[in-house]
Amino acid sequence: MTTQTVLALDTSTDMLCCAVVRMEIGTQPSITGGAVELLANHDHMCRRHANEELVNTSLAALDRVGLSMEDVDAVLVGRGPGSFTGVRIGIATAKGLSCGLGKPLYGTSTLDATAWTAWKAGVRGTLAVAMDAMRGEVYPGIYVLDNNGAHRTFASETVQKADACVSEWAGRADAAELVLSGNGLLKYRDKFVEAGLHEFVDEDLWFPTGHALALAASSVGDGGRVGAGDPALVLPVYTRLSDAEENERKRLGMNTPASVEVTGVADELADMHLQLRPMSVNDLDQVAELEAAAFADDVHEPWSRVLFEEELALPGRTWWVAHDMGTIVGFAGGVLAGDTLDVLDVVVAQNRRRQGIGGRLVQRLAYDGHVLGAQSMTLEVWQKNDAARSLYESMGFEQVGLRKDYYGAGNHALIMTATLPLVVASDATVPEPQASVRPWPPKHANRSDAASERIQAVSPLILAIESSCDETAMAVIDGRGRIVSNVVATQIDFHARFGGVVPEIASRKHTEAIVGVFEETMARAGQKLGVDTLVPADLAAVGVTAGPGLVGALVVGVAFAKGLCGAADLPLIAVNHLEGHLLANLFATPDLEPPFVASLVSGGNTMLVHVRGWGDYELLGATIDDAVGEAFDKVAKALGLGYPGGPVISRLSAKGNPRAIAFPRAMMHSGDYRFSLSGLKTAVITYIQGENKAGRAINLPDLAASFEAAVIDVQVSKAVRAIDETGAADFCVGGGVAANPKLREAYRSTFERRGVRVTVPPFAACGDNGAMIALAALRSYKAGLLCDLSLDAAPNAKLGSWTCELAPTVWDGEQDWLKR
Repeated sequence: MTTQTVLALDTSTDMLCCAVVRMEIGTQPSITGGAVELLANHDHMCRRHANEELVNTSLAALDRVGLSMEDVDAVLVGRGPGSFTGVRIGIATAKGLSCGLGKPLYGTSTLDATAWTAWKAGVRGTLAVAMDAMRGEVYPGIYVLDNNGAHRTFASETVQKADACVSEWAGRADAAELVLSGNGLLKYRDKFVEAGLHEFVDEDLWFPTGHALALAASSVGDGGRVGAGDPALVLPVYTRLSDAEENERKRLGMNTPASVEVTGVADELADMHLQLRPMSVNDLDQVAELEAAAFADDVHEPWSRVLFEEELALPGRTWWVAHDMGTIVGFAGGVLAGDTLDVLDVVVAQNRRRQGIGGRLVQRLAYDGHVLGAQSMTLEVWQKNDAARSLYESMGFEQVGLRKDYYGAGNHALIMTATLPLVVASDATVPEPQASVRPWPPKHANRSDAASERIQAVSPLILAIESSCDETAMAVIDGRGRIVSNVVATQIDFHARFGGVVPEIASRKHTEAIVGVFEETMARAGQKLGVDTLVPADLAAVGVTAGPGLVGALVVGVAFAKGLCGAADLPLIAVNHLEGHLLANLFATPDLEPPFVASLVSGGNTMLVHVRGWGDYELLGATIDDAVGEAFDKVAKALGLGYPGGPVISRLSAKGNPRAIAFPRAMMHSGDYRFSLSGLKTAVITYIQGENKAGRAINLPDLAASFEAAVIDVQVSKAVRAIDETGAADFCVGGGVAANPKLREAYRSTFERRGVRVTVPPFAACGDNGAMIALAALRSYKAGLLCDLSLDAAPNAKLGSWTCELAPTVWDGEQDWLKR
């Protein structure tokens, strides 16, 4: 092995660990550290400011010993356990550094690093480490420290109530020999003392260090490094699921895991690109095509597109699709029959079988069936399909009957049933990822001079990153304002069962997906420009959504962007998420110029803005409670229609009477531009409860249409007032709710009669995406509006933050990404 220069980082605790070391990854250190040579140490206490300081601290540590990022051979990061947000800051930054450098990323345990801190100080014997886990809990670990290093006596990190840990350790036969360490002692030291545990290492050894992190990583025999250098595989160790997931597991009858890396109910080891979500009418073409291919040689006729469309409109049905970057690779559906959910169809694409997709789909149906009141679940499987039979048996299905010749002469169908909820002890249906599934760093093909010239001709190329909510999105824009690539990884299936976005799950999923989205975005851009992939050196800058949004979600994108910029020496650009939605209108109307009035409507925002000039935004009014998208989601949840609520309510309303139910139009005549959706939401829920109590069936299309009309009437009324008062000749809409067909049509029909031009973004540009962030980033780059690497997420940022007066540059030709 060759000696490597390694940058070691950890932000899992209040100690920001940063060290530059030379080491041979995997070499057991001697008593003096031998194979791990400390070159520079910048460890310091840093409570709640790690995201602001980490990249600059890393650069300073390298500079102290006359090195730069170009001299780094590998990055090492602490994976936790610790503060969830703190762990993600370190890992997201390290992923960005690794991708920017094109160098390996390794991860190691923060708990182990704390033990190695004591070892490096000369502590020997049995060390008990208790790291603070909040909630009255600790991350416990017992180590044996000898002259060869710190050795675990446990398999994986866990979380434990502090009182239980005190009791357990005090009851050990070797309790008198235990020496205690860990930052959990800052809270619980007195409890340990009261239990008779009196031996502690010095308080300045209660935290990990960058040097200790490297020592822990060098101890391969004790489970030190992970990930085999691939940054996509380095994930946090949380030890527990989010609260929403823990409650969901209880409902599903699943065991709570002792240690957690990838999150998601029953999907812990899901592929980062594979997502599940409810089937919609937009999926029917792909679904019918997949169905026809799967049953091409079957004696039964495959379902037609018409049959699938009819199914979606019927009550008591549940249909899910599995898709990989938008391509549907599997689907399944079932119908409630009494207290049994009958599985109607399970199809997985031929090239994606034996990857656990069918099992995940069946688990989704099982959950929905349980919610609908089903006590059992029944399905049919070909007698000779050993793989499917094995899968279903592992999920608790048992054979209860036989249908002879069901699939043709001599081809019988087994009838299998299972009690709900399914009890899944582990995710055995999903293949365990291998330690290394690909070489890292990846090797790229040599470029021709012509290819390099093509890239240079469209420069500057800017990468834009969006992670403000539940979409991990990136795009590359060229100097002419053309979107070269645009990739969105959605988390809808992970939030669907909760009826809305769970912030902790969103943050975790961003951390898992961000490397894959980066690689896909750069590869697509490269292919568009005639090379296998772009590399960071091709970029002129990186733009990132810094706010507003969910703080934990924003942090991941910002940390990754800063790591990427710090590694590749690229300028950093902060972008306002709301301004991105506003600029998305330029994809429909490239010649749009202020002044104009814009309505920004999404799951988190409802506001009217007078755009007096680029960067000159006057907020006319905003919601005083729920946002429009949030109201749609909450009403859909009350009706059991799933998440997100907007598309399903829109689909139902198309068949309903908007005047059937007189829902209130709150604040429509308030004389100002404020909105209130909470009262309307409450009125709908009250109506639902009243009809249920009276035993009357609810006409869902009529209810959806009446609710939607109440929302639209207020939005349009206030927009008309704003146009009249400002005298603007243009009106625009931005945000996810801008995709609502009736809202779009209401604006057009109302304003066209008044001679006002209406612009709505293309459907592909309505939801959160990297392309809209790229437009803003390119403008800021041309204006020289750059940020320091101390940038942090700003969840409450106002429209107008990080903006400028320069007009955006947008391609006025065809944008290929809008065709998808």
